Amino acid sequence: MSEPKKKKVSRQQVYTLVVQVGRKDGDGLPKKATGAALMCFASGVDEAEAVRETVAILKQADTAPLDVTGYGTLAEREAEGHEIDAEERALMARALDENSVIVAQMTPFFD
Repeated sequence: MSEPKKKKVSRQQVYTLVVQVGRKDGDGLPKKATGAALMCFASGVDEAEAVRETVAILKQADTAPLDVTGYGTLAEREAEGHEIDAEERALMARALDENSVIVAQMTPFFD
């Protein structure tokens, strides 16, 4: 009999990113908004990959990403003293399980 296959250990981690987006036709932002900030949880083997994947997905969703700020992994954020509630942790776990990008919060900007 063959031995059961071991589950491959994932090198993926989840990164917290804040993406600033500008206006674009069909972006779904409120009418008078000038843009928005999106808090995202994105999986990747490193932060650069998480950023690339997030920007690509947001472009596919008809948004106009302008700038991305990375806040690190869960462990890095905890080390910096960030308070991370159960809901955020659940979304991070989901992003890791699904190898996905999750937009956790959208804050529109108005002039």
